[in-house]
Amino acid sequence: MLKNFEHGLHFWVSLFILPLFAFVNAGVTLSGIKLDDILLPVPLGIALGLFLGKQLGVFGFSFLAIKLRLAKLPKDATWIQLYGVSILTGIGFTMSLFIDSLAFNDTQIYHYADKLAILLGSFTSAVVGFLVLKMALRR
Repeated sequence: MLKNFEHGLHFWVSLFILPLFAFVNAGVTLSGIKLDDILLPVPLGIALGLFLGKQLGVFGFSFLAIKLRLAKLPKDATWIQLYGVSILTGIGFTMSLFIDSLAFNDTQIYHYADKLAILLGSFTSAVVGFLVLKMALRR
């Protein structure tokens, strides 16, 4: 009975409770942040780095390694699936928030705007990665 209960909770824990726990414990406060602040150079760079930089880096080096025969594309996997997984690598916001806390203090304008940029970059990576993988499954 306990095993069935644990199995039933797995979906909710892995997709909702654990990400919520990580977000709350990351110490993110969004007070005083305006959406226009995301267009400042540092926050914009952070958001684009999470969304574009990670996916291009992971996919590019994976592509290069496969073409140079240093690695193989997994059996039954497609290039679009590899790209979808590469997009998902931009999700990790907890380490980004930790590095941000080391780089900026409370007196700098970026300290608050970059948190919004990290969350938007991670959220965009999650949504676009999901959509690419969903499209890849339909094929």
